[in-house]
Amino acid sequence: MARHVLILGGARSGKSALAENIATSLGSRPAYIATAETLDEEMKERVRTHQRQRQGRFETIEEPIDLVESLHAAAAHHDVILVDCITLWITNLLMVEANVAGAVEELTQALREIESTMVVLVSNEVGLGIVPENAMARSFRDLAGSAHQRLASVCDHVYFVAAGLPLVMKGQALYSR
Repeated sequence: MARHVLILGGARSGKSALAENIATSLGSRPAYIATAETLDEEMKERVRTHQRQRQGRFETIEEPIDLVESLHAAAAHHDVILVDCITLWITNLLMVEANVAGAVEELTQALREIESTMVVLVSNEVGLGIVPENAMARSFRDLAGSAHQRLASVCDHVYFVAAGLPLVMKGQALYSR
C-alpha cells in the first residue's frame, strides 16, 4: 500500500471527492479526521453536507487542533485515515496562537512514524492568487505554502486538483475514474 498522499486544490475543486475515492478504494477500515470548526450557520451546513455524503463509509473523528494525537490514535484502528483539511487546521492553530511551523513539523514526524496506515491529507492551495493586502492573510498564505512543501516532502503521492481533474505531481495515480 502507498504510504501517504497529499491532495491540493482550490475551493470546490474536487479534492475532497478524490481523497474519499482513494481512501475508500484502498482501505477497508477508513477514518475521517475533520478539522473544521462550525462557527457560523453557513459552515454548519457545509459540515452537515459533507457528513451526509460520507455517511457509513468512514468513522468520523472531529479534531480541530491536536491532529497528531488523533492521527496516532486512529492509526491503531484504521488502515486509511483521511484528514480534511490542513488549511482549516492551520487556521485553528492561528486562532489559538499556536506555533504553526512547530505543529507542521510534528505532523511531518508523525507521518514518518505511521507506517502501517495510509494518511490522505487534503488542503487548499491558497498561493496561486494575488498577494493579499493585509499582513494576517499574507502570513496565512505563507504558512500554508510552507506546510504544503513540508508535507509534500514526506508524502509518496501528491496531487493538484482543478475542475474535478487530478494532476499527479508526485508518485502515481491511486484513484479510479
